[in-house]
Amino acid sequence: MNNVIKDRRAILKGAGTAALLTAARAAVPGGAWAATADAPETTTATLGFIALTDSSPLIIAKEKGLFAKFGMPDVKLAKQASWGTTRDNIELGGSHGGIDGAHILTPLPYLISAGKMTKSGKLPMSILARLNTNGQAISVSKYYQSMGVGLDSSKMKAAFVKLRQNGNDPKVAVTFPGGTHDLWMRYWLAAGGIDPDKDVSTIVVPPPQMVANMKVKTMEAFCVGEPWNAQLVNQGIGFTALTTGELWHDHPEKSFAMRADWVEKNPKAAKALAMAVIEAQRWCDNPQNRKEMCEIVARREYFKVPVEDIIDRTSGTIDYGNGKKIDNFPYLMKFWNNFASYPFQSHEAWFLTEDMRWGFLPADTDINGLVKAVNREDIWREAAKAVGVKDAEIPKSTSRGIEKFFDGKTFDPANPKAYLASLKIKRI
Repeated sequence: MNNVIKDRRAILKGAGTAALLTAARAAVPGGAWAATADAPETTTATLGFIALTDSSPLIIAKEKGLFAKFGMPDVKLAKQASWGTTRDNIELGGSHGGIDGAHILTPLPYLISAGKMTKSGKLPMSILARLNTNGQAISVSKYYQSMGVGLDSSKMKAAFVKLRQNGNDPKVAVTFPGGTHDLWMRYWLAAGGIDPDKDVSTIVVPPPQMVANMKVKTMEAFCVGEPWNAQLVNQGIGFTALTTGELWHDHPEKSFAMRADWVEKNPKAAKALAMAVIEAQRWCDNPQNRKEMCEIVARREYFKVPVEDIIDRTSGTIDYGNGKKIDNFPYLMKFWNNFASYPFQSHEAWFLTEDMRWGFLPADTDINGLVKAVNREDIWREAAKAVGVKDAEIPKSTSRGIEKFFDGKTFDPANPKAYLASLKIKRI
């Protein structure tokens, strides 16, 4: 992996002369990235997305002509059925009918790079930006509403024990093993004394299928992004026990990642993609644009859901479905504000530590080495400066420092072992 990733900064600075874009192609509405020295090596890339609100920056970058603005008018968005499909198509690559990059669960590029979730071994990946913070939720069947289930998952433990005694298997659904939703669910259950591998069965269900599966009572709870938690509430099937921002305030969520070989072959195009995504994120986080954003992503070719399932939680109003409603919600999904777009390396370290905790990565994983190989915050910084982001909006450090969780646990990225030692339920 190091051979593939080595001398990354030199590659960016020393790439050969790019083919010039045609005048017609450069003349796009809103101005084009016409500086010939920075013209991308290619005008196209195929990017995957799943019908989740946090894919909005990619959709907006396409719909608002931002990819074209920076010299890549032929970028294609390819809707994926599941995170497993995303992984498989990344393995294929865009030149073989798959995809070059994607809106993706942040741990997945690491698991792919380490060869832990692939069919063909290690496949180096590059994270170019974080797509959002906050905005996910853990939803629960209405059966548990009278138990007062919320941040405290222990209130479900006795019910799970009873289900097993009666020969039933309590199931909780996540979207991919070792992915963000899996880690939020596992953290929440374990904090309440419920072992996610022994006391329940943790199953994988694609995001758009969560509500339908809860409706036919195949699961007790699920963790997923929006709009599926809101849709569950709107259909009266279940309720939101907590949003993940309550578990960890302003936590990192999805990322924008590319195959590393694509980035090395097309360093200027990678920068152009990051520039378009950053501009889209700034647009998405403008409150005046939220309604239009929801109307765009709700379309048939993207989410194929009613706008009503998206707009409230995206705009800061949340109905938990259990009588609890909040306006000006403090854990709103963020795309740009509070450094939401910057891929902090310290956050990557937490994801890798949690994947070690649950056995998705080996106990001897070189956390720092893997983070430095996959995390391309250098490309993000160059892209941010190129689109005029102010210095005050660019983090000075690759670490956000010590993180605090709802149960009082803290994660110091400089000492992951201390964090692991403090956790009672784990596989390591």
